[in-house]
Amino acid sequence: MHAFEAHARDLADLTARGRGRRLIPREGADFASNDYLGLSDSPELRDAVASALARGVPIGSGGSRLLRGNHPEHEALETEAAAFFGRESALYFSSGYAANAALLATLPQRGDLVLFDALVHASAHEGMRLGRAEARQAAHNDVAAFAEAIATWRREGGAGRVWIAVESLYSMDGDVAPLAALSALAEAENAILLVDEAHATGVCGPQGQGLAHGLPTANLITLHTCGKALGCEGALVTGPAIVRDFLVNRGRAFIFSTAPSPLMAAAVRAALRIVAEGDALRSALAERIAVARAALAPLGVPAGDTQILPLILGDDVRTMAVAVALQESGFDVRGIRPPTVPAGTSRLRISITNNVSPAQIAALAERLATLLAATEPIAA
Repeated sequence: MHAFEAHARDLADLTARGRGRRLIPREGADFASNDYLGLSDSPELRDAVASALARGVPIGSGGSRLLRGNHPEHEALETEAAAFFGRESALYFSSGYAANAALLATLPQRGDLVLFDALVHASAHEGMRLGRAEARQAAHNDVAAFAEAIATWRREGGAGRVWIAVESLYSMDGDVAPLAALSALAEAENAILLVDEAHATGVCGPQGQGLAHGLPTANLITLHTCGKALGCEGALVTGPAIVRDFLVNRGRAFIFSTAPSPLMAAAVRAALRIVAEGDALRSALAERIAVARAALAPLGVPAGDTQILPLILGDDVRTMAVAVALQESGFDVRGIRPPTVPAGTSRLRISITNNVSPAQIAALAERLATLLAATEPIAA
C-alpha cells in the first residue's frame, strides 16, 4: 500500500464534493482580502518600514521573548497599543490564530466553563481543545441562549468562572455581536468576556478602536489582529495587566515561540498611528460599502452595513464554479465552503476594501448577475 494512500483518498473525496482547496495567485480586483483600509501596500507603511530599517531595527528576533527575542520595538508597540485601545496592558503575538488559541488554552482553568458563540473562529476552537475548561456552544448572537446556558451549567453544579468567547464582527456573515448585552450578562454573572475584534479593528469604533471600545473593562479581554485593516502581521491581546503576566508565564504559544519580527512590530506601531488619524480612510471605505450594498442587494446579499458581504449559494460545486468564473473575469472573489461555514451555506465572501473603486464594484455586480442567471441552483 502506498504510504499516503489514505491521504490521497481523502483529497479525492474533497475534490469530488467541491471542497478541495488549492493555492491560487493574487490576481484581479481585490474582493477577497481583509486589507480593508488598503494599508498593506501603502506608501505610509513602506516609509515606516524603511525608516525602521534605517535606524537599525532588525528583521528577525533571534529567539523567544523570554530569551533574547525581546526587542524595544515589541515593548514600545505594546505600550502604545495599550494606550490606543484604552487598556491596562497589551501583548504582541505572531498571529491572531496563535493569540486566540493561547487565550483559550491558557486562561480558563479546570472547573471553569467556556461558553462560545456557534460561529466563533477555528482558532478559538483550537484553544478550547487544548485547554482544561469545559466548553459549551450557544446559538449565534443569542444573548438569551448564553444566559440560559450559564444557568443550566450552574444548576448542574458548575461552580467555576464563566468565559464568554465571541467575535465583534463575524468574518463569514458580516454581522455584529450584541456586545453591550453580552457585557451586561458577563458583569451580572461575574464572567469574563473575550472579544475577538479581528475584523473590526481599524474599521469600527472611534479612531478604529473596535466595537468593544467603551464597554466596562474590568472583565473584558480583547484581541486585535494586525494583519487585516492594520495591513501588517500579528495580533495584540489587550486587557488587565494580570492577563499579560499570566500569558507570559503560562501561555505555551507565547513562551515557546520565536518572537515576532521587531521590524513588523515597528510597522504595526506606524499602522496604529495611521488608523488613529484615519477617519478619511474609514469614510472612503463606508462609501464603497454603500455602493456595494446597493448593487449587490438585488442579487441576494443580506442587508447590513459592514464590509463583509456574504452571498449564500448553498451548493459547494456551484459556489466554486461562480467564484472561478469571477476570477477569470478579473474579480478576485473566493468561495467559502464547509467546514469553514455550516453545511448547506457555501457562499461567495465578497470583501469590500479601499483597494477597489466604485466602478469596479459596479462591474463586479454586473458580472455576478450574469453568472447567477446562467447557473441553476443544484437541487438537494
